[in-house]
Amino acid sequence: MFTGIIEALGTIESMVDQGESIRLKVGVGKLDMSDVALGDSIATNGVCLTVVDYSPHHYSADVSAETIRLTGFAQYKPGTQVNLEKAMQVSSRFGGHIVSGHVDGVGEVSRIIQHSDYVEIWIDAPDDLAKYIAHKGSITVDGVSLTVNKVNGSEFMLWIIPHTLQETVLGTYKTGTRVNLEVDVIARYLERLMLGDKAASKKNDISLEFLAEHGYLKK
Repeated sequence: MFTGIIEALGTIESMVDQGESIRLKVGVGKLDMSDVALGDSIATNGVCLTVVDYSPHHYSADVSAETIRLTGFAQYKPGTQVNLEKAMQVSSRFGGHIVSGHVDGVGEVSRIIQHSDYVEIWIDAPDDLAKYIAHKGSITVDGVSLTVNKVNGSEFMLWIIPHTLQETVLGTYKTGTRVNLEVDVIARYLERLMLGDKAASKKNDISLEFLAEHGYLKK
């Protein structure tokens, strides 16, 4: 588990094709690797990856074809900067929100508006994730725990302070940049709990059926 508080900016050093996966090597920048061991998890732009090799200055991980297909890794290349966070320890301070490192979808930066003391970033999320994104709720963008400041359909807005821009990849965003999104896991559990016993049904339309029975859908 992670918190969405970025510990360092890393840089992809190499991506080696292994057929069904790629071997990723990441330079860790200022990330402290002294307590890292083989098999540990490091969130890389919000994607939980397992360390298969490491040194004080880098780590390597295997990224599956499925992960590449469902995340921003499809656009990454050597030289790309990435946000890094080691898995949370029991004794760690919980500064962000619950982050699993399992990306739900890829959004796209639609607008960037500069203000005197912050930057307004608008992101267009996949339609199937829009229901999980709420005003003043939490969302993870490329591994960064952020608060949603405004929602307009599938588009949502973030206020980013200078410190976050400097310490994460958010400072490199441009219109059209594709970003990894992980919605608040609590919203997903609430959706499942609302189904009650019907959650065990194998009907593909169970969610629509439930909403109709409880008056959420107009007849």
